[in-house]
Amino acid sequence: MTRFDDYPFLRNVKSPITDVQLRPLDPRCRCVQFDSPLTESDHAKLAEFLGDYPTVPLRVYGHYSRPLPNLSFLRHYPFLSGFQVDVYHLETTEGIEELPESLEFFAFGQTKTRRISLGFLKRFSRLKELYLEGHTKTLDVISDLSHLEELTLRSISLPDLTLLLPLRHLWSLDIKLGGTTDLRLLPLIGELKYLELWMIRGLQDLSVIAEVTTLQNLLLQALKNVTALPSFRPLRCLRRVTLDTMKGLTDLSPVADAPALEELFVFAGNQLKPDDFRPFLGHPTLKAAVIGLGSLRKNDQVREILSLSDYSRTEFTYG
Repeated sequence: MTRFDDYPFLRNVKSPITDVQLRPLDPRCRCVQFDSPLTESDHAKLAEFLGDYPTVPLRVYGHYSRPLPNLSFLRHYPFLSGFQVDVYHLETTEGIEELPESLEFFAFGQTKTRRISLGFLKRFSRLKELYLEGHTKTLDVISDLSHLEELTLRSISLPDLTLLLPLRHLWSLDIKLGGTTDLRLLPLIGELKYLELWMIRGLQDLSVIAEVTTLQNLLLQALKNVTALPSFRPLRCLRRVTLDTMKGLTDLSPVADAPALEELFVFAGNQLKPDDFRPFLGHPTLKAAVIGLGSLRKNDQVREILSLSDYSRTEFTYG
């Protein structure tokens, strides 16, 4: 069995850092991370190692047995292009100014304190990807990040999407949890190719999605109050749709209206019947589907209805 430390997409390090921990990274590695304090000498070792992998982000998380009061250790890493902090008991972002102004990726997980201001983000005006969970103090600083391409807001409620309007380069938007229900400005935000809406409290109306004509990939998950979708006929670029635990949906014909749809994923669709997939029969562009209706018999019936040669996930890239 492959040990977690050998997982190719992540590299975990701990003090004392050994040569084994600093063996060459797999080309697929997405981040190097540590969950407990490192010594000064180990930070120096790790910094020297990461210098050979300038595009691999550093992540700090955990630190439950010995709380991390601030981010002063970042003085060892003035070259990072990406940084992620997921430490619930973090008290202050002091030290984050050690990161370069050229930072392109930043992720900030939830903290116990809600008093941490996001004002420091102004310094990183070249950010391309931002993930925020639960942080709302000085949230309007997002509007100044004009180079943002990918944005995830988790456990954050907005009255509407006004503060995202200046983000002309935004192509990926994830809204997870929270209570952001006014999505009327979506068509005016950047040129969205990817949209993910997940477990948003109180969200009912998704009619605006039909106006996001640049959309290529749509994921809707656990939106229990959504009982209907608009026709996707205007979405001529839409190629992939994922519906996960969308218990209020029974009519899939609006999705079948998407003229360029290539891939359909339906998970935890126990409320659906095989006949609900007949609108996709003979769809001119549909190539692949993964369907989970809570029953092997029903899944097989859908397979027969769709008659697809490829009933599995295919590679997807943005045009």
